[in-house]
Amino acid sequence: MRIFAKQVLAVAAGALALTTLARAEDISGAGATFPYPIYSKWADAYKKETGVGLNYQSIGSGGGIKQIKAKTVTFGASDMPLKPEDLTQAGLVQFPMIIGGVVPVVNVKGVQPGALVLDGATVASIYLGEITKWNDPRIHKLNPKLNLPATTIAPVYRSDGSGTNFLFSDYLSKSSPKFQSSVGANTSVQWPVGIGAKGNEGVANMTRQTDGAIGYVEYAFAKQTAMAYANLINKAGKAVTPKAETFQAAAANADWQHAAGYHLILTDQPGAASWPITGASFILLYGVPPKPAETAAALKFFDWAYRNGGKMAAELDYVPLPETLIRQVRETWKKQIRTN
Repeated sequence: MRIFAKQVLAVAAGALALTTLARAEDISGAGATFPYPIYSKWADAYKKETGVGLNYQSIGSGGGIKQIKAKTVTFGASDMPLKPEDLTQAGLVQFPMIIGGVVPVVNVKGVQPGALVLDGATVASIYLGEITKWNDPRIHKLNPKLNLPATTIAPVYRSDGSGTNFLFSDYLSKSSPKFQSSVGANTSVQWPVGIGAKGNEGVANMTRQTDGAIGYVEYAFAKQTAMAYANLINKAGKAVTPKAETFQAAAANADWQHAAGYHLILTDQPGAASWPITGASFILLYGVPPKPAETAAALKFFDWAYRNGGKMAAELDYVPLPETLIRQVRETWKKQIRTN
């Protein structure tokens, strides 16, 4: 009986060790909600192919930066790139993973997706509390053929620290000197008016349930939930629709080669076809990781996504990185991240 008991214990211990090993293989990350739809899709495909899972917490860029600095996850994700000096101070390495767009979404009776046209200055005035009705002359001037109601505008904003916040507030800051001086651009800002909601899902839900609301979410999320979005007039003065082609146009002239630490912001780019709230989403890893094997596993996932994830990204209207940039990122991994 003692021998049998020992054998049972040995088998149980072996099974526990295998379970622990399997769990250890799962990759942990946290941060930006902006790329969550594509990270989730990649994770499902990667697990089917390799058996390795991705535990990604979609908590906002601010939370992702805090968690990677606290070393509670293998990687952080942020849509606001950290400045080179901040990366050096924290011992982090940063690189872009995917490109997409943020879009204004509205809940105005009779307004269909893409029917409404806005520009940055007008949206900034809405979020400053200066434009309060949908039939305001400034909105009517941009939409002379649209019969807009006298409904009160209810601005909805992200209450959590997020890269979506950063991209949206950065665009409004570039469009409005007053917004720049009074609110500014960051992952978390003090909005003068409006209703706060947490995450893309929270903003979308609040916008859907509030008559006259305007909010802002990542485009793949707006598309998946069939929300009414607004077209925007870009830097070239052209009204453009959010889609992969207009995100690509905004990213086309990005000079990544000379961007230290890949610190590059893609909002309000020139070009007739450019979507003005385009942004890259970034990964943050330690140059000298506390757990090299886990970082190596994360890099294998990112490399797989670069090689195999383009079609899945395009299906969600994200823009995969150009091959030249992917080669540049791989060189960064070799030179700046120690995994052995």
